[in-house]
Amino acid sequence: MKISRIAVVALILCAATGLAFSQSIELVGAGATFPAPFYTKLFDEYNKQFGVKVNYQAIGSGGGQTQLKNKTVDFGASDVVVTDEAMKSFPAPFVHIPMVAGAAVVTYNLPGSPELKLTADVVADIFLGRIKRWNDGRIVALNASVSLPNTAITVVHRSDGSGTTAVFSDYLSKVSEDWKSKVGMGQSLNWPAGVGGKGNPGVAGLVKQLPGAIGYVELIYALQNSMAYATLKNKSGNFVKASLASTSAAAMVTIPDDVTKVNLTDTEAPDGYPISTFTWILVYREQNYDNRPKAKVDGMMKLLWWITHDGQQYAEPLSYAKLPKAVVNKAEVILRSVTFGGVPVLK
Repeated sequence: MKISRIAVVALILCAATGLAFSQSIELVGAGATFPAPFYTKLFDEYNKQFGVKVNYQAIGSGGGQTQLKNKTVDFGASDVVVTDEAMKSFPAPFVHIPMVAGAAVVTYNLPGSPELKLTADVVADIFLGRIKRWNDGRIVALNASVSLPNTAITVVHRSDGSGTTAVFSDYLSKVSEDWKSKVGMGQSLNWPAGVGGKGNPGVAGLVKQLPGAIGYVELIYALQNSMAYATLKNKSGNFVKASLASTSAAAMVTIPDDVTKVNLTDTEAPDGYPISTFTWILVYREQNYDNRPKAKVDGMMKLLWWITHDGQQYAEPLSYAKLPKAVVNKAEVILRSVTFGGVPVLK
């Protein structure tokens, strides 16, 4: 039986199309809103360069951990390290891979958007609901050159499980014994005052809408929305404004072999901004589960390697701090520990 030239061409095209389809990779991730602008840029660039699509849902660190636990995503994202105790509730061991460093800022809505200085005890008492008006003597004493209004303070906090909340409350727990004993550190808290907004965008939106409001958001959200944010006194007694340089400075600390033990809040670095943190992507250490295709796992691990290396070039333009070389070295060890059928995925 003879086959026409057109039929042969059609068969070749179908085969080529089928091959391309079989090699296409689409990954699903969910979690932290803190690094969402960074991830959006990264995943778009990676798709352009390598044709790998990533569907990332910024639903908060708590949501990302839950989705990973339920195995409904390829990776979770979290601004807070999952404790050893909490890890016991997951179906299998997983690893934390540091991606980038960022800062959370205390943002506010006051006429003229003055630049305010705040100390840790004042921030804690504002969020505890004890300091109720902007012309409170303790705020005035720190900002003698600013005319502060007799306006009620409205605290805005996260309403969802949030790594940003965990970072912020971890900082407050370190600097205020009252906060530590009455509220504590966590992704979801029993807030003593204020109203809640979902995600960094929700908090930023409420602060912008409510005169006299104060909240905490990732630095990039404050910058993107032209929001004022406070200069904070750090552990060394220096007033430091959140910036790329001060976030990087906060990360200039001793890096242990287990990078999950690195905590940048209330940093001892003299020039470091005190509410800085790494953010992490979480993946199961053994990737051969639920009939996952090996090609998909290979694609995911190559993506994560790229983020910790070439992808770092996109951090600074979005006001995130690149991983220090010492952290990249530790990340490489973690990445190479991920296996498929007991064999390392990355060589």
